[in-house]
Amino acid sequence: MRANFIAAAAAVSMAVLPGAAHAACQREGGFGPWLEGVRKEALAAGISPAAVSAGLNGLAYDPAIVSRDRGQGVFGQSFLQFSDRMVSGNRLQQGKRQIAAHRDTFARIEAQYGVPASIIAAFWGLETDFGANNGKFPALHSLATLAYDCRRPQLFRPQLIDALRLIERGDLAPQQLVGAWAGEVGQVQFMPSDYLRYAVDFNGNGRRDLIRDTADALGSAGNYLSSLGWRGDQPWLEEVRVPASLPWEQTGLDRSQPRSRWASLGVTRANGAALPGDGLPSSLLLPMGKDGPAFLAYPNFQVLLKWNQSFIYVITVGYFANRLDGAPPVRRGGNVEHLPPKQVSEIQQLLNAQGFGAGKVDGIIGADTRVATRAAQVKHGLPADGYPTATLLAKLRGGR
Repeated sequence: MRANFIAAAAAVSMAVLPGAAHAACQREGGFGPWLEGVRKEALAAGISPAAVSAGLNGLAYDPAIVSRDRGQGVFGQSFLQFSDRMVSGNRLQQGKRQIAAHRDTFARIEAQYGVPASIIAAFWGLETDFGANNGKFPALHSLATLAYDCRRPQLFRPQLIDALRLIERGDLAPQQLVGAWAGEVGQVQFMPSDYLRYAVDFNGNGRRDLIRDTADALGSAGNYLSSLGWRGDQPWLEEVRVPASLPWEQTGLDRSQPRSRWASLGVTRANGAALPGDGLPSSLLLPMGKDGPAFLAYPNFQVLLKWNQSFIYVITVGYFANRLDGAPPVRRGGNVEHLPPKQVSEIQQLLNAQGFGAGKVDGIIGADTRVATRAAQVKHGLPADGYPTATLLAKLRGGR
């Protein structure tokens, strides 16, 4: 699930409805000649012939990987559906045990990078169940298949080249490059390019091993988030209560207000306490609309989105971290309607046809869909919380 710019940045944002038929890409000349082109590119980039041969020899196209890439449906779930499953009682208990077991490592990470244990443990837990399930797919086969496929070669071909650089650098042998289906490897699921740039030898043994060495994996996660702009002196996500009279059109990840502005509008902390009346930039997120859970997202939340661009996934990461820090379960709100992917797709089609710019028709309530939905809600006089509903669908079907 990691894929900081593919399985979530690309595969999630570009995922399609489960069960749909998809034609495989057929490049002229076939996989073998294409792979020879990769070999020549890698050699021209200065990668040693030994590393290139070790990485590329014996690779084969795997249509099962393409099928997985085409058929992801999990991100059509609502926030509560997804977070209920991912932030289970057992995973919370395990997360707290892991934080305690690696207390010294986490303390060094926070001192060096400013990233708290709960954030790293949240990613660690959601990605691989704290290193217990790193994946079983040969990464080089996956990367070559997805680089050969016509859908996103510009994303995967550089990853394949950087995987060869990892082999040359001596971090991992080809047979050790095993992980998730889209080429992510290690306990925190780094793509090869991120492994190459951000992996650190946190235990000082002379190797950067994110698969077998927990200290290296956790330290590298801290280094990565720090490099993305993490601020150790700021929060990331805070559950809040919102009044029924809130101007909903001001909500959304693309709208930012000083925290004092939300306080003046009647937004409070989840326990009813007043928000600080300061100027910290924040966005009010309503992952399931005005009747569901509500959160204030701070600049560090935007950093988390650089790790994984799935809106629901990253809210779940932030919520999981809060729970690990002792926060209570999220308030579930009222009777929230969550449309199935087929109806969300119809809304996206209608929004696009009527000039609202919902982006890709994929049945997933992503950032573009939420912005377009809010604009359509304003036009039709509905509460503009950016969450698609049957009422909005009816309005759009009317074409008015």
